[in-house]
Amino acid sequence: MADVFVSYARTDKSRVAPLVAAIEAQGWSVWWDPEISPGQEFDRQISAALKTAAAVVVVWTPTSVESRWVRGEARDAADRGVLVPVRFDGAELPIDVRAIHTTDLDGWGEDAQSPQVQELLRALGAIIARKIASQAVSAGTGPAVPTSAVAAPRVAICVLPFSNMSGDAEQEYFSDGISEDVITDLNKVSALAVVARNTAFGFKGKQVDIPLIARQLKVSHILEGSVRKAGQRVRISAQLIDSSTGNHVWAERYDRDLNDIFALQDEISQAIVNALKLKLLPEEKKAIEQRGTDNVEAYNLYLMARQNYATGIEQDPRRAEASVRLCRRATEIDPSYAHAWALMALGQMLLHFAHGRRGDDGMSAAERALALDGNLAEAHAVKARVLSQYGRHDDASTEIEVALRLDPESYEVNKSAAYLRVRQQRLGEAIRFYEKAMTLMETDVNSPSMLLTCYGAVGDMQGVTRSAHVALARAERILAQDPNNGAAMGYGVAALACLGEADRAMAWINRALLIDPDNMNMRYNFACALVVLKRDEAAIEILGPVFDTAHIDRLNHTKVDPDLDPLRGDPRFKAMLGAAEARIAAAGDDGS
Repeated sequence: MADVFVSYARTDKSRVAPLVAAIEAQGWSVWWDPEISPGQEFDRQISAALKTAAAVVVVWTPTSVESRWVRGEARDAADRGVLVPVRFDGAELPIDVRAIHTTDLDGWGEDAQSPQVQELLRALGAIIARKIASQAVSAGTGPAVPTSAVAAPRVAICVLPFSNMSGDAEQEYFSDGISEDVITDLNKVSALAVVARNTAFGFKGKQVDIPLIARQLKVSHILEGSVRKAGQRVRISAQLIDSSTGNHVWAERYDRDLNDIFALQDEISQAIVNALKLKLLPEEKKAIEQRGTDNVEAYNLYLMARQNYATGIEQDPRRAEASVRLCRRATEIDPSYAHAWALMALGQMLLHFAHGRRGDDGMSAAERALALDGNLAEAHAVKARVLSQYGRHDDASTEIEVALRLDPESYEVNKSAAYLRVRQQRLGEAIRFYEKAMTLMETDVNSPSMLLTCYGAVGDMQGVTRSAHVALARAERILAQDPNNGAAMGYGVAALACLGEADRAMAWINRALLIDPDNMNMRYNFACALVVLKRDEAAIEILGPVFDTAHIDRLNHTKVDPDLDPLRGDPRFKAMLGAAEARIAAAGDDGS
């Protein structure tokens, strides 16, 4: 019997081998690459090794998540409570194991002393020790081990998005904001495992089967609730459900003045911790109570801006303009609100570099956010993007590394890290960050669309196909609400082209150019799709207006975009690119 069974996709063997060596260096035996005969004998030996191993390490990669064998082995191990998952390249985890803590190994550098591997080894040690103790007791060769000596699994919870009961769809931002804050607060409790925001929000607006969700996510408890906001009053109802019995562990209704919203959120978090009989450490209580602002009006404006950004498309200038206006007002009300300064910086950066707007480039607002809170990861991420636009790539890399260290689970941070890696033509790393960003925000259509480019450039067609399905589904959801959204049509056409649906892609292009002919981001994505469809002449033609109006961000992206590589030898493409460079330099808009 091996101590550790390692489940992985065979194509990932080279990256798994150093990990196996690190585990074996602890003196544990590992079953991972057996020399056995194929067929039924192979299946029997795998099954036997899986069932007798003390612990199971599943190596999730974009390849292994597609393997039914790896997924099956992970489910078996999770059911037995011996699963220790790790992840590379920000692989999107199967829904039934997402609630189990997964160690990200990107950047471990094959160093057995790295924090990531040490975390893995500690988890393995606890499980193996538990198995040894259990065997000793069963054999009568050792004393019973006190419960406290065996690492008990953490309580796991899924916070479903609170329903908006205000009778006004425009208030959705507030109920979503409350839900996100509760998730964030509970994540600060070390004894509690919390299902990620993106997974939880996947159930938004759906009829939910609580026991089924609990089984899928392997959680012990479900929190659901509703929010009704009317004028200066807010009513929040919440109930905590034990997934094993279906009974309410705790339920409460709060009817308060809106000015009490921060104290109310603290009360809810404390009530959940108490109901679960967990201990809230003093530093955790302090972290939960830090809201960034004590002003309800500023908080409300920030929630509106955050929702506006999260549910839109980054390249849409209307979204950026609205975020800047909302955050500017929030910072006028509370000048010490670092989160609002950081989000305003993001909007200003996009307007300045991507849309050619004069004025603030976002740096001043990012610096103000950092002066107020030097540990605000999103502010470091925005600063990194601005520095990159000015060609200060080393400084940008330093800032993004700080941001990743401060909050590796932040959507904005992962999105910014991916953006920088593309500009640096480090596409393998960009893939990892875009994959992570895609899992962190269910409305993000840009990340799966950029993955089409990145996976295509590295020759991973399986990755292209998988990302295309995600991008198309998300674009179609946007278009169902806003049929004339040119940016969504641009992403959708790129996905259709990669899926080989040429006729449908061309129909979308023809319709979109009639509806929104001046949408240059849409045109650019159409050109990339036409190159995929081997229609280079049409791509050159559609790019003409893009080059005529391109700003520095678009030009810089065009220079490194592998989607357009087939056009680079065309004299017309060279002439358009040269003319755009000259126009931007003459206008003093070259980012220098």
